Amino acid sequence: MLIPNPLARRGTYEAALQLVMNIALARESRRWLSHWAVLNPGATPVWQLPQLAQRLSVGQISVKDESTRSSLGSFKVLGAPIALLRLIQRRWPDKAFKPEDLLAGRHAQDLQGLVVISATDGNHGRALAAAAQSMGCRCVIVLHAQVSVEREAPIAAFGAEIVRISGNYDESVQEAARLAAANDWQVVSDTSYEGYEEIPRDVMQGYATIVDELLEGQAAAAAPCPYTHVILQGGVGGMAAGVVSYFWERYGERRPTFIVVEPEQADCLYQSARLGRPAQATGSVDSVMAGLACGETSPLAWRFLQPAVDFFMTVSDEQAVDAMRTLASGEAGDVPVLSGESGAAGLAALKALAGSPELRRQTGLGADSHVLLISTEGATAPAVYAQLTGRSAPSVLAAQVDWQQRVVKSRS
Repeated sequence: MLIPNPLARRGTYEAALQLVMNIALARESRRWLSHWAVLNPGATPVWQLPQLAQRLSVGQISVKDESTRSSLGSFKVLGAPIALLRLIQRRWPDKAFKPEDLLAGRHAQDLQGLVVISATDGNHGRALAAAAQSMGCRCVIVLHAQVSVEREAPIAAFGAEIVRISGNYDESVQEAARLAAANDWQVVSDTSYEGYEEIPRDVMQGYATIVDELLEGQAAAAAPCPYTHVILQGGVGGMAAGVVSYFWERYGERRPTFIVVEPEQADCLYQSARLGRPAQATGSVDSVMAGLACGETSPLAWRFLQPAVDFFMTVSDEQAVDAMRTLASGEAGDVPVLSGESGAAGLAALKALAGSPELRRQTGLGADSHVLLISTEGATAPAVYAQLTGRSAPSVLAAQVDWQQRVVKSRS
């Protein structure tokens, strides 16, 4: 399902929003992250899928591959450490801690009394646990009933203490807030709620690193945006807000068309667009797209999405799995891409849009369109990935290497 957003507009990035998130802070976040040993050096790759683009009758498809960001296999590793760094700087302003020293654990003794806590579907909690371990503070992660043991184990491996509840993601968020209040711990969440916006803002700002990498080396600000359409995963809205804010500030009225996609049973952003305010999902929330299985919109993220996102849409679990298989197979000669259940949601949306003449017309998709997708995760649950795609993660990566070697050989 697709719904246009009547409140979306084109124009200069709003000053009030720029005070909250901006390119300068995004670049600072990226510089800080360059000192973290958990991250792989350099920018993540951008794959071109010309054969698939031809099949879908669009000009170009570019896929930013966040599976290679670190061993954690997800873009979430960009948000949690930035939020934790800024939290520590605010809490101990007189210490003048340098980010590179904090990330290297040089102030672990100063931080041993700090306890951070968050709810997670898997990836954010894993990133927070890794950041806390690097800096030397204690970490508690609340997991809901749908989080598999396979996703729990890597979080615990970073030294986090696990708290299990029987409810869903939104109930785990509430439990994390309750435990924090009862124990004087600090919530480090990627979703905002009343009275809690500073840390989610920092998380979202970290995600803008993705766009800073994409546009690095581009011509001056007067040059057109290289993408006509950007399709972004929803969830609570944090990643989409971080990406949208950067593009909007950089290009103003010449920004690309933004489309946000989420599971049909976890449609909180779709419902927010329909109602014109932050809203809750109407479905069960449980989805194979675990990272997007969120029932409640982040009010802070919505402040950025409401004026900027042109369309909101939903896809089924079946469509997401089909997109995972398409990327893994390297259909018709494209590079195979390792993309998990949530990571492939953008392609699922594009395939649905491209296959409908009416949706193509509504969204302006055509033969000259250059579509950007962000594969937000790899096989963060390898057994689930293999079950859904019929391929193991190592086999897809081996096929990717083989493809690259063939390309190099053909050019020599």
